[in-house]
Amino acid sequence: MRQPRGAGAPGGLAERRGCARAARPTRHNRRMASTPSAGAGTELHRWMTPRRLMGVSVVVAVLTIGLKTMAWWVTGSVGLLSDAMESFVNLAAAMFGLWMVTVAERPADEDHPFGHHKAEYFSSGFEGILIIGAAGAIIWAALPRFWQPQPLEQVGWGLALSVASSVLNGVLAWVMMRASRMHHSIALEADAKHLLTDVWTSAGVVIGLLLVGATGWLWLDPLVAIGVALNIVREGGRLIWRSAHGLMDGAVEPEVQSEIDAVLARFARSEGGRDIVLFDHVMTRKAGARRFVNLHMHMPARWTLRQADDLRHQVEAALAQGVPGLHASIQMLPDDVEPITADLDEPPPPPATEVPA
Repeated sequence: MRQPRGAGAPGGLAERRGCARAARPTRHNRRMASTPSAGAGTELHRWMTPRRLMGVSVVVAVLTIGLKTMAWWVTGSVGLLSDAMESFVNLAAAMFGLWMVTVAERPADEDHPFGHHKAEYFSSGFEGILIIGAAGAIIWAALPRFWQPQPLEQVGWGLALSVASSVLNGVLAWVMMRASRMHHSIALEADAKHLLTDVWTSAGVVIGLLLVGATGWLWLDPLVAIGVALNIVREGGRLIWRSAHGLMDGAVEPEVQSEIDAVLARFARSEGGRDIVLFDHVMTRKAGARRFVNLHMHMPARWTLRQADDLRHQVEAALAQGVPGLHASIQMLPDDVEPITADLDEPPPPPATEVPA
């Protein structure tokens, strides 16, 4: 059902909710076509897919488990033990993330016509839960050392092994964070942040060992371990929140919205103060690596269907070029018509009744 735009639907470009805003493209927008995400990446960029990087993360997690377990074995430090325990969490998170990005890459099917991209949010939320669980285990292992302190042995070897594992995790986290921006993958971002928390954990443990060696205060070892645990709880909470936000169809990033607005502003037309081509009710959402936009395109009622379809095709092509991977759904309407159910949060008006003759 449709109603005239003047009856119950707000008029005017500035007043309508979600109207395309005429804005000059920012420096970021002008550079989007030259970024790796726009298809101009090198062979290395094309190789760094979410699935491959999550596989690398599994291998690195196994290596760091070996290094950190050996560091705890030779020193007896509860801080290094907590570090090794978090590496087991890294392994579980990387394996689950690999599974989820594999699911997210599946094409759309009859049961999932919009694809499986939201599977990445489960990976991110799972990693957040594991991070918080690892923090609890670290605190549990550290508390007894306050009333039963134990001397540390071969601290030098322990520090060397811990630093080596941190270098591995740090390099991989940097690569995964760059790839997450390129692919818009929250699973890669979550795993990268998880690895960074591991790096911070190792740094805290190393500082604790150095302080114990310098002062002889054994209680500093469990104190630093608990401090590191409390720090990574915050990161775990952030990952869980972002995953929940993504599952609730959050809007696209501000820079993506700006690019969409700039593209629509190029096609909007007006003559004599009257809108000829108008875009409104622009609604966006993101699902994993995919971005979606739904909008209305108003045009003169005298146009033929071929003219309207040609313009819509041009707008869709421009949006796809400006925001790679964007799925646009454009509803074509005459300039004096607006669907009754245009606003999801507004109930439809009552049906019109005929006036008796």
